[in-house]
Amino acid sequence: MGVGVSIFFLTLGAILRFAIEPDVLGENVHIDVIGLIFMIVGAVGIVLSVVLAPKRGQTSEDRLMHRENNPPDV
Repeated sequence: MGVGVSIFFLTLGAILRFAIEPDVLGENVHIDVIGLIFMIVGAVGIVLSVVLAPKRGQTSEDRLMHRENNPPDV
């Protein structure tokens, strides 16, 4: 999950938590708890994206290419 998706989940969770009345879908569905879960998922996604991002860039730097410039025998 990238940073963009994480920010989307964080924003959606904040809207569900703070902008919508908790009893919109009835007494059995707690929309504010669903919003809190989305905000937690978004925050964890952002943290994981930031922590794991430097590790992705190191894979291409570790490769070593060896080339010999020997002309072909004619």
